[in-house]
Amino acid sequence: QVQLVESGGGLVQVGGSLRLSCAASGRTFSSYAMGWFRQAPGKERLFVAGISRSGLSTVYTDSMKGRFTISRDNAKNTVYLQMNSLKPEDTAVYYCAADRRSGSYSIKTDPPEYDYWGQGTQVTVSS
Repeated sequence: QVQLVESGGGLVQVGGSLRLSCAASGRTFSSYAMGWFRQAPGKERLFVAGISRSGLSTVYTDSMKGRFTISRDNAKNTVYLQMNSLKPEDTAVYYCAADRRSGSYSIKTDPPEYDYWGQGTQVTVSS
């Protein structure tokens, strides 16, 4: 089992940047594919970006391509989400999640396919 703790959220102006971090407990972090999701009030939880166990493969939702970058440091048991050119519609609670069943290069985008979740961190983009 792994515990995930997100940090780095906050209030930022339109066009600004934030870097989210997700620290994982345990010794098997490199065996999990990782994903970032977000959920706005009254909306469903949506996939933002994912990264394979090795970090060699990444996937993004189209609206985030070119603005968001997911990365991981397996030595530090941490996955990151660098968010640039933020827009008001990026306002949401951001969650990281771990998938223990994916193959070496696969990345899932559907929330039920992830096994562990953090508590979330609020990102608010003001105009």
